[in-house]
Amino acid sequence: MDQYLDDYFNFLTVEKGLSANTLNAYSRDLTSYSRYLVEFEKVSDPSAISQSMLLSYLTFMKNSGHSPRSRARVLSSLRGFHRFLVQEQHSDHDPTALISSPRSLASLPKLLSQNEVERLLLAPTGDSPIAVRDRAMLEVLYATGMRVSELVGLRLGDLKLDIGCLNAFGKGSKQRLIPLGEEALEILREYLQNERLKLLKKTPVDEVFLNARGGKLSRQGFWKILRAYAIKAEIKQKVYPHMLRHSFATHLLENGADLRSVQTMLGHVDISTTQIYTHVIQSRLKKIHQQYHPRG
Repeated sequence: MDQYLDDYFNFLTVEKGLSANTLNAYSRDLTSYSRYLVEFEKVSDPSAISQSMLLSYLTFMKNSGHSPRSRARVLSSLRGFHRFLVQEQHSDHDPTALISSPRSLASLPKLLSQNEVERLLLAPTGDSPIAVRDRAMLEVLYATGMRVSELVGLRLGDLKLDIGCLNAFGKGSKQRLIPLGEEALEILREYLQNERLKLLKKTPVDEVFLNARGGKLSRQGFWKILRAYAIKAEIKQKVYPHMLRHSFATHLLENGADLRSVQTMLGHVDISTTQIYTHVIQSRLKKIHQQYHPRG
């Protein structure tokens, strides 16, 4: 099975151009699936994988505590793999063909209130290079709705500060131009003109946001930074980077932005993905009504 998996990952990398994060997710799903087939079903030939074996694996996942959403994501990974095997004539059938995805209730994304965002953006204090960098990162993330991987991967050549925008490269290396707000633009310029040079070491680095050693800041590094400032800002809920993306979209819609514009800035291919934020607004309005209306 290892050879078939290697061929598939090579196909996803070269032909599909998937990002490293997406490839890692596929790798986890398919490696676990392959291990199950070999250990429990004693199967290593793709042609011998039956629908009942695949259903048994999904049941195994359910009994192991995986949610319907998690199992649906894994099934999607398995579909792609088995279609590839049929396409490359490594197998004469697709055991996923007649299996429907596990249903789950759509959960609304968690986000910060506008007041919580303000407190978070004000949390980095002082004039040190690290403090200015952190203020710039938080302002840019909230101003653009970028994914954290896009933020830490941002390069100097992606900045279009003369027109107040930046280029973001999302899933599948798709490029989009996103406007920066005045405050984000101002703090970003301050960081670039003064503090970034203090962080930079002898080896030139193209990334905009650097760590204390002068190298590229990692996603995990930003995650730790964000959590520390969330605690400092006395935000009670657990804060993670994608919450700023959710907050960006929801706050835009709450203040009158149209759905298509938000879709473009977020880089969503399908507008139905963006529509989840309209459900967030509806849910919040219902809670406000129930809390404050005399007959709520």
